[in-house]
Amino acid sequence: MVSYAGRGVHGDVVESLGSRVVGGQVAVGATLDPRTLVDEMGVSLTVIREALKVIAGKGLVASRQKRGTFVRPRTDWNVLDGDVIRWRIEGGEAEVVLRDLAEMRSIVEPAAVRRAAERRTQEQLADLESALDAMARAGSDAAEAVAADSAFHHALLVASGNEMLARLHELMAPALRARDSIVHGPHGCADDPVPSHRAVLDAIRDGDADRSGAAMAQLLAKAERDLDAAVRGGAAVRRGGS
Repeated sequence: MVSYAGRGVHGDVVESLGSRVVGGQVAVGATLDPRTLVDEMGVSLTVIREALKVIAGKGLVASRQKRGTFVRPRTDWNVLDGDVIRWRIEGGEAEVVLRDLAEMRSIVEPAAVRRAAERRTQEQLADLESALDAMARAGSDAAEAVAADSAFHHALLVASGNEMLARLHELMAPALRARDSIVHGPHGCADDPVPSHRAVLDAIRDGDADRSGAAMAQLLAKAERDLDAAVRGGAAVRRGGS
């Protein structure tokens, strides 16, 4: 899933237009006139048109003959797109996005780890162990902690043996990284994440599906408590979720 942040002039225009739409600065149904945008943003018509194609692909806008390019209803947006998630977070919807993420994880991950306990390979166990080791080494380094946590949860879904579940990580990863940047950031108050993740891994290694599911449910409950505490402490998501 390609992010357009930091991708030159084209990326800057995508960022500007996408964040305006998602942030509500351009109302649903409003028309985006390419030539007006050329004058406003000081770029070529080609750049504007290409940027509009990108955000159209994210479900934010559509084009019709005689009507031009207009903002689509929110129900049409691809809310699982990484850029849309980031624009929502930067636009002040961090808590809403992260609550939705927590609910989705509570539905998906306990079931996925039960499958992992039944199907995991030795190679997949090694990947989980490697991610857990990286989590332990990260310590107070927020960026390393975020990367290690993402790797662990990706490995969990892969170990389920279900290709569709494994691909779900690509959809959850942007919001998961944003969540981790809060709880591991300067305003976060998360304690050592290794024991709760170790409990999940040990149960998977032992092939105990019930224990795996219970351990994951406990991990997710702890994650939600950490997020609550960070939000109460005034945590804010920095640009790009890092």
